[in-house]
Amino acid sequence: MESKYGDASEIRREIEALKATRNDIDTRISALEAQLQEISLQNGNDAVSNGSFCPPISGLESGFGHDLTPEMIYRYSRHLLLPSFGVQGQSNLLKSSVLVVGAGGLGSPALLYLAACGVGRLGIVDNDVVELNNMHRQIIHTEEYIGRPKVKSAAAACRSINSTIKIVEHKEALRASNALEIMSQYDLVVDATDNAPSRYMISDCCVVLGKPLVSGAAVGLEGQLTVYNYNGGPCYRCLFPTPPPSTACQRCSDSGVLGVVPGVIGCLQALEAIKIASAVGEPLSGRMLLFDALSARIRIVKIRGRSLQCEVCSENASFSKEQFQEFDYEKFTQTPLSSSPLKLNLLQADSRISSKEYKERIVNGEAHVLVDVRPKHHFRIVCLPRSLNIPLPSLEARVHEISSALEKEGKTNSGSGAQLYVLCRRGNDSQRAVQYLHKIGFTSAKDIVGGLEGWARDVDPSLPMY
Repeated sequence: MESKYGDASEIRREIEALKATRNDIDTRISALEAQLQEISLQNGNDAVSNGSFCPPISGLESGFGHDLTPEMIYRYSRHLLLPSFGVQGQSNLLKSSVLVVGAGGLGSPALLYLAACGVGRLGIVDNDVVELNNMHRQIIHTEEYIGRPKVKSAAAACRSINSTIKIVEHKEALRASNALEIMSQYDLVVDATDNAPSRYMISDCCVVLGKPLVSGAAVGLEGQLTVYNYNGGPCYRCLFPTPPPSTACQRCSDSGVLGVVPGVIGCLQALEAIKIASAVGEPLSGRMLLFDALSARIRIVKIRGRSLQCEVCSENASFSKEQFQEFDYEKFTQTPLSSSPLKLNLLQADSRISSKEYKERIVNGEAHVLVDVRPKHHFRIVCLPRSLNIPLPSLEARVHEISSALEKEGKTNSGSGAQLYVLCRRGNDSQRAVQYLHKIGFTSAKDIVGGLEGWARDVDPSLPMY
C-alpha cells in the first residue's frame, strides 16, 4: 500500500539524500572548527566565544610553570594524574606530530586513541574508500561513509573526539614519489599498512628522514608489533634484508582476520607512538611483541640489532633521498603496492574461458565437471551448483575423484566425453590447478577467468561475495 509520502523507493532515496547532506555538513563543520582552532593558535589563543577552545589564563605559564589551558587540564586530567606522565608528558604530546599510514584495521584504533590523547597534529594517509566488509574491524568508520574516502571518514571521527587538535588529510596513496614530502612533516610515523612494498618503503623513508617508525601487522588470529629506527635500533631491512616470497605475504582480504586482532595491535601501536612522542616509557625498539588471540597470549621477544650490512641504515650505507625516490618497491618485493587483489596470468588464452562462456555451456547442456579448488571453509560460504570441492593443496592426492567424475558425467550424457573446468575465488589458484592438471594428462582442462568474483560480476550479481 502506498503511503502519503509516496512509495518505499522514494522514501529510501530521500533518506539517502538527507544522509549525504548531513555528512557533508558534518565534514564542513569539522573543517571550519579546525580552521578556527588554527587561527586561534596563531593569534595567541584568543578567546573563542563558543567555548570550544578555552583560552589560557593570563600569566598561566609563569604562574603554573606550563602552558596547558584550563580546558586542556580538564580534558587530559587522567593523564596529568599519572606521576610518570603528568604535565610534561602531556605537553610533549600536544607539541608532537604523528603520521598514520593507513586508516584500516590497524589505523582505526591507533587514530582514535592518538586523537583522543592529544597529539598536536595528526596526519592520515589513505587512498581507499569505506566498504561494508570493513565494518567488522575498521571501527573508525560507520555505515554512513560506505563508498566515501576513508581519510574523510577517519578525519571526521577524530575531530568528533577531539576538536582541539589539528587533523591533516592526505587522500592519496603513499608512493616513493611523495613519501619524503609527506613524512617529513611529522615527528614519527605509524605504519598501519598490510603489504610488503609499503613496509619496505615506509621504513626506508623513515631512515632517510631520521624518523622513528611504529610498525604493526595483523592477520588471521595473530599480530605483531615493534619500533624501528629509534635510538640506534634496527630498521625493517635489518630484520628482513630479502623480501619473503609473494605467496607468503598474506593479506586480510585473502586469509581473513578476526576483527578484534588488528584492534589490539592498533591500540598498542598508539601506545608506542604516545611513549615516543611524550618521552615517557620504554618503546619496543630492539624487541617485538607477538600476539596470539586464540590462546590469549602476548610474548615479547628480542630481535637482532642494527645490521652492519644493512643497505639503508648501516654506517657504510649510502642510501640517499634520490635513490629512495627511484627505488622500485613493487619489483623488489614482487608484490603490488595496490590493495587490489593479485591477478595472475599463467595460462594461454585457449586454456581459459570467461564466466559468461561457462554459463553458455551450462545452458547448452554440455557434459562437464566443475572442480572448485578453494579451501573447504570457503566452499561452505558459497558455491556454484554441482561443483566438486577439491582444495588446491589436496589436488594431487584426489586426482582419481576427477577421473571418476569425468567418466560418470560422460556416461550420463550418451557416452560423449565430458569437459573439465576449474574454479576458485578470483581466478589465481584455478590457473595453478590447471597447470598441474595439464602436466598429468588432463590437457583439455580450463580455468574460469575471475573465478567466483567474475561469475558474480558478469553472470549472477545476486551471488554473495566475501
